[in-house]
Amino acid sequence: MSSLIDSVNPWLVAVGLNTILLGLAWIAPKKLLTPAGLFHAWFLAILIWVTLGWQGYAVVMFYFLVGSGVTRIGMAQKEAEGIAEKRSGARGPENVWGSALTGALCALGVGIINSGFIIPSSQSLVPNPQSLLLLGYVASFSTKLADTTASEVGKAYGKSTFLITTLQPVPRGTEGAVSLEGTLAGIVASVAIAFVGWGVGLIDLLGVVWCVVAAFIATNLESVIGATLQSKYNWLTNEVVNIFNTLIGAIAAVLLAWTWISIIK
Repeated sequence: MSSLIDSVNPWLVAVGLNTILLGLAWIAPKKLLTPAGLFHAWFLAILIWVTLGWQGYAVVMFYFLVGSGVTRIGMAQKEAEGIAEKRSGARGPENVWGSALTGALCALGVGIINSGFIIPSSQSLVPNPQSLLLLGYVASFSTKLADTTASEVGKAYGKSTFLITTLQPVPRGTEGAVSLEGTLAGIVASVAIAFVGWGVGLIDLLGVVWCVVAAFIATNLESVIGATLQSKYNWLTNEVVNIFNTLIGAIAAVLLAWTWISIIK
């Protein structure tokens, strides 16, 4: 089945498949994306399919579906407390790119290298840049799903929430707040999507470890940013913080892998 898909022009498959999905999402009663968000997600999905094939597409779709699902956990309660995502969790363009810009750049890098526009030097300090970019791609979504899951589960089920910088108790939904329930849920989510990346052949089993560790590091650093800087700068919106979050996760995973490769050589 995958060989049949691979033999067809990827642009035709990407445009056709995602246009059909866009139409279904448009008429679906439960809106996961705003109208503008739909078209931005359509463009993103085409980019991912053309550069990384169905394998990369599987990772981003897993993130989107699971992330949308966990956002709706305890929605009525979170809306009553004023800590729910806006638009009842429906994603707009800012959410699409806040979550996926890092992954899209990694995918674009792989696509450029595979197209022959850039030929890595055999003397390069970077071993197998495609593999590191693929690791960064999976790690970015592993990080974002961990962050989304930790936040939403923490807001819905966190019995005790603490500000990450002081460990003082704070209300659920406070920027920079963490909870045991949310943290554990975030780790499970990062493991799940990392295994999806492994299952479709984008990363190896050691890459799963790097993704999970990187997601944990980045998610906690994102909480520190939320607790210390976000309220001080108007430009530091949740979407901008999400970009930093996923970028940190991708870079951390790549550095972990690169360090490991250097040690075992």
